Amino acid sequence: MTAGPITYRELDGIDVVRLRGVGDRKRAALAEFGVTSVLDLLATYPRRWVDRTSEARIADLELDREALVLVTVRSVRKRVTRNRRTMVTAQVGDGSGRMEVVFFNQPWREKQLREGLQIALFGKASAYRGGLQMANPIVDLIGDRTGRIVPIYPQSEKVQLATWELAAFVEEALRRCADRGIGDPVPAEVRRRLGLVDREVALRSIHLPETMRDKEQARRRLAFDELLRVQLLLVLRKRMLERDAKGVAHVLDGELVRRFHRSLPYPLTAAQQRAIVEIGADLAAPFPMHRLLQGDVGAGKTVVAVSTLLVAVQGGHQGALMAPTEVLAEQHAAGVRELLDGVTVPDPDNLFGDRPLRVELLTNRVTGAERKAVLAGLADGSVDLVIGTHALIQEGVEFSSLGAVVVDEQHRFGVEQRAALRDKSSGPVPDLLVMTATPIPRTAAMTVYGDLDVSVLDELPPGRTPIVTKAARGAAAEAEVWEHVRAAVAEGRQAYVVCPLIDESEKLEVASAEDTYRELDAGALKGLRLGLLHGRLGPADKQMTMDLFRSGGLDVLVATTVIEVGVDVPNATVMVILDADRFGIAQLHQLRGRVGRGDHASTCWLVTRPHGDAAPLVDAPGTNPRVEALVASTDGFELAEVDLDLRGEGTLMSTAQKGRSDLKLASLRRDRELVALARDAAFEIVDGDPGLARHPDLHDELDLLFTETDESFLTKS
Repeated sequence: MTAGPITYRELDGIDVVRLRGVGDRKRAALAEFGVTSVLDLLATYPRRWVDRTSEARIADLELDREALVLVTVRSVRKRVTRNRRTMVTAQVGDGSGRMEVVFFNQPWREKQLREGLQIALFGKASAYRGGLQMANPIVDLIGDRTGRIVPIYPQSEKVQLATWELAAFVEEALRRCADRGIGDPVPAEVRRRLGLVDREVALRSIHLPETMRDKEQARRRLAFDELLRVQLLLVLRKRMLERDAKGVAHVLDGELVRRFHRSLPYPLTAAQQRAIVEIGADLAAPFPMHRLLQGDVGAGKTVVAVSTLLVAVQGGHQGALMAPTEVLAEQHAAGVRELLDGVTVPDPDNLFGDRPLRVELLTNRVTGAERKAVLAGLADGSVDLVIGTHALIQEGVEFSSLGAVVVDEQHRFGVEQRAALRDKSSGPVPDLLVMTATPIPRTAAMTVYGDLDVSVLDELPPGRTPIVTKAARGAAAEAEVWEHVRAAVAEGRQAYVVCPLIDESEKLEVASAEDTYRELDAGALKGLRLGLLHGRLGPADKQMTMDLFRSGGLDVLVATTVIEVGVDVPNATVMVILDADRFGIAQLHQLRGRVGRGDHASTCWLVTRPHGDAAPLVDAPGTNPRVEALVASTDGFELAEVDLDLRGEGTLMSTAQKGRSDLKLASLRRDRELVALARDAAFEIVDGDPGLARHPDLHDELDLLFTETDESFLTKS
């Protein structure tokens, strides 16, 4: 043993068998539980705490109200009912009274609940045969643990480990650590400023709290540690990229970008100006930009993206915009050409002082001589901006000097595709701007996109009309929806009707696009010009239908979610989403963004139908929190936070399984403030000590707790 406080590395090297009470059998049981070292044991936190000073007594229980009671088991019996269900009944008491507890179809309870055992029950009491009864409550075995607050650990029937045994092993481990103390790798100044208790106090108080306030302070400190480790990894990676990769130091003060901004029919919003300044600072730096541009549907991301690409062009480089689909790439190309119509590039070598700006499209649909001409222009530098799909990263595509890359809808591209596009440059690494129209909660953006800086467009440009969102449930409300559609068409407008499935599914009683098309054509929208669009149509049919709708040849487009991304028809002012309770918040918000793109007031109807027992996503009769959230707000960022609250969060590292580096106490949902504090602290530590040479214990902890798989998932996801 070395002198000084014990580190996590040392604790990880001490086998649990060295603790009193852990023999071969318990060691095997703990290993099944994922605990082999003392560090694993101390990081197995209680899942709840029973405050013995505030639990109810049986005599105080109120009927049909949830409560926690600590009781002793008096007797247990099991029987099989007439319909072959097992029923275990236990009589329990606590000195103030007696109660019956009944468990249906849980035969193993007979062995679990031995006479004389102390247990905590959480559930609702009801009146039964003149006494009290609790049916199927949550049961925690607490043994003879004393103290005001009793920790309840995760338990498993399979491995035969009781919560009081885990508590005893933890207590023994903490006692054995007391002489040397447990080291704290987080700088004292950071702890003091953020009001964090030191690590040894936190570990003791999470397992053996004197008060519930002690437990909360311990949770805050240990959750901060989890978040700080993740952020340190991301910030180290980010700073290393900036240090090692040679980028293009772009000149910002050029005439081309000014010409573009002067040519716009409306002034830039304050959010666009702020994003352009943030991006500009990155572009001027000698290392490559890595930035995420988050903007709600219609917030003007394209103008910011084009401004970024033109900075590269005015310095003699090229710009590339990569989109996930051919439809979206073609739409971007049309939109960008329209934005840049009449904008010329200052060129001192040109007789007229200016030259035309050359914008080209490259997808797999561009073939023959046209494709050869685009490829030659990219190679010799005569193409300034290229817009395309993954065709941009195929073999045979070479750039003369790629200076900036914009990737649209990042979640549809893998990191390898982004890297392949960057690698197309033979010289310095081009700057990368990733755009997403799916607002991400701030805490998630700081973590999931932790190696990217984030710019946010949080206001809409002038000319975007707000969208009124209404919920419609039941036949009468649905009739009103179709009346509204007919009225809008009578005024010369158009409408979308979105269905979740193409074919009827017996399991989910939802409207299919084909059936809905036939029903509306023959019924509620009879006489209007209806079109049908879904993923099973061939490309030519899809294109023909979309062109007809764009040109006003169709009044109503019945479609599946293929219209979610990239369909822009300013004259469409009504969006009807059928079975809206089948969609997630982000998808509903994306779909809603297809209207409100012109000068006319727009409406989005969220139609829900009673589905009976087959509707697991309908949360209560007549209500659905996702639908309610959409009706209440058009702010994508606010909705993203609501979505995180409703859905919760998965594991941070990967979908495979939770590793030892995953978040056990911290929550991106509940600890929003702590994520930001951990991010700031990580920058402070890394910027003052780039290799963590002066923080060896922190460095060692990252090595200990993160596998290479974790690191690559975090930095590439």
